[in-house]
Amino acid sequence: MNHILSEYESIVGSTSIRQLRHLGDRLSGIRLVHVNSTREGGGVAEILGWMVPLMQDLGLEASWEVITGTPDFYRVTKSIHNGLQGTPVQLSSRDWALVRDVNAAWAEQHRDTLKEADVVIIHDPQPSMLIDFSRNGRSKWIWRAHIDISHPYRAVWKNLQNIVEKYDASIFSLNAFAQHLPHPQYLIPPSIDPLSEKNCEQPRSEIRKLCRQFDLDCSRPILLQVSRFDRFKDPVGVIKAYRIVRKVAPVQLILAGGGASDDPEGNAVYQEVLEASQGDDDIHVLLLPPDAHRTINGLQRLADIVIQKSTKEGFGLTVTEAMWKGKPVIGGDTGGIRLQVVDYRTGFLVSSPEGAAHRIRFLLDHRRRLNRMGDIAQEFVRENFLLTRHLREYLTLVCALTRTGTDRILYI
Repeated sequence: MNHILSEYESIVGSTSIRQLRHLGDRLSGIRLVHVNSTREGGGVAEILGWMVPLMQDLGLEASWEVITGTPDFYRVTKSIHNGLQGTPVQLSSRDWALVRDVNAAWAEQHRDTLKEADVVIIHDPQPSMLIDFSRNGRSKWIWRAHIDISHPYRAVWKNLQNIVEKYDASIFSLNAFAQHLPHPQYLIPPSIDPLSEKNCEQPRSEIRKLCRQFDLDCSRPILLQVSRFDRFKDPVGVIKAYRIVRKVAPVQLILAGGGASDDPEGNAVYQEVLEASQGDDDIHVLLLPPDAHRTINGLQRLADIVIQKSTKEGFGLTVTEAMWKGKPVIGGDTGGIRLQVVDYRTGFLVSSPEGAAHRIRFLLDHRRRLNRMGDIAQEFVRENFLLTRHLREYLTLVCALTRTGTDRILYI
């Protein structure tokens, strides 16, 4: 369900809404196109799902397009994705040519949409080469990197850098992800929609039904990790942490997630998780469809502790989602999780299954501390990671790039 901006006023206050309306007036009629590689599955699709309608509500002519390709295209771009996160991968000139050919063909099919745009925002590496085929003389092109590229595999970054350098600006989630580029770089962390099905309030009766649906024992502590089945999310490491805790506490573990249409490795990781959990009835591996938002919402509210033990993470919207629901998060000490989890305040940062197990045991033994951390986490999200802040920063960036010939001081 798409919401209009005024519906958020009771959560973020009238001043935030007034600022956004002012920016919308400045940008009214601007034609802005977002392009990514999947319409469902993963945080980018979730963000664009609310951002584009709200931009439209503010008067921009905003749209969202999805580049599509062959299975080989997704295989190669997944390798590029992994390489940007530091994994040594081997990509041939033929692989890069394949990505270029898919971008060229898609650009031809969407020529009018891209050529008529005032601003084009390209999300991640998959559609990055569109700039070579679709740019007009006046449009501004922005490359938005959602992943952790703080220490990329150099051979991969060198090839992509030659493309990204052609853009007018880049957006990263953290300062540590920024790279040497000849154009302005902006830091805009992601955010969540507090009114979406995944984050809105739910009746307790609906949450309790999940215990019966997934054969959970609600009288015992529940540990939860929600994420795509991706090796960088380290679901097998979460199982190891659970097994350590299980020796001293009667906990249950839920690993809930799914795949994304642009991720060909998801099924293999899912099978690895099933194998690692085999024979333990207290490990619940849930392969959920992309639209299971209310289920995820309920599971996060049902859990005692939420885990996101990623080894690489651009941001991790599931961390913010759990914190918004008043849950302390035990997160991997990496990437964008460090921006959300304030160690010892909103949760704990860990680097190993043993470290995660230690923090889980501590919170289970100190319930007052657990609840206090959850309260602090929720307010931290309200102040920093809701969609109104995210939207304001995008609009300010667009205003800065498109209003170069006028007064660029924004009185908001």
